[in-house]
Parts: sequence; structure tokens; C-alpha cells
Amino acid sequence: MSGGTRLENANPVIFQRSGERLLTASDEDEDVHDPIDDREIFDLIRAINDPEHPLSLEELNVVEQVRVKVNDAENTVGVEFTPTIPHCSMATLIGLSIKVKLLRSLPARFKIDVHITPGTHASEEAVNKQLADKERVAAALENSSLLEVVNQCLTNRSI
Repeated sequence: MSGGTRLENANPVIFQRSGERLLTASDEDEDVHDPIDDREIFDLIRAINDPEHPLSLEELNVVEQVRVKVNDAENTVGVEFTPTIPHCSMATLIGLSIKVKLLRSLPARFKIDVHITPGTHASEEAVNKQLADKERVAAALENSSLLEVVNQCLTNRSI
């Protein structure tokens, strides 16, 4: 957020972070087929930084594991995210950050669908249309200023 700009949601509700995923011996074994599941996707996106607050998307309840759908056999990943307020101007940036994180982290075989939880944002149709358009996403990522902001959202903060 740039200095002097008013926060849209100055006092967001902060939620408890879920615990770390416990790894089993079969999770560590490279010879065992381990399909990608909803928890694995959630673990990839939960620590994405909110563009306005020094909090993660999980801490703001923007992403939840129950809103992640994975079908490893059909190579599809769907993520619904919920902006903290209905007129959040950062919704497209948050969705783009989620999509970029998954594009960078998952095998290319996956079709990734990122969209706003139905009924939670005033412009959900327009935002969803932008996030679903491969050409718009590619063009956004060619904008160095926008890419820098996305990369800041994806940078791990030291706690």
C-alpha cells in the first residue's frame, strides 16, 4: 500500500491460522504415488500476503481449505476466495496472486480456476472474468509494476 492512501478495511477481523500439515512416511517416499489434494493447495496459498495489511490471506479468512477443490485425475484445481469487504478494490490483485502462486508451483498439466466466492463481492462477475481470461492474466504479468506487487504478495515474511 502506498503512503497516504486510506485503507478500505482499516480494522479487519484476524482469524487463527491452522496448524502445519503432518507429514507421514508415505508423503516423504518418492516411490509412492501421492496425488495433489486440497490441503496441499491450501498450504501453497494460505501464506500469501494481503496487499493492504501485514497479514496472510489465511489470517484474513480470504482463503479457506473448504473452498479449495482438487481433482488430480482430471488435472483441475479450483479455488474460491472471499474478499474481506464487498467493495474490495484489491480483489483482482488477490486473485491474480493466488493464480500466479499455483501456476508457479503446480505441474503444467493442471487447469487452475480462481474465482470469488459467489455473493461476496460487488464486482465478482467482472473480477472472475478477468481471472479466467488467460490473455488478460498474461498481459497483467507483463506489466512490471503489477508483477512487482504480485511478487511482494508471494514473498515469505519472516515471523
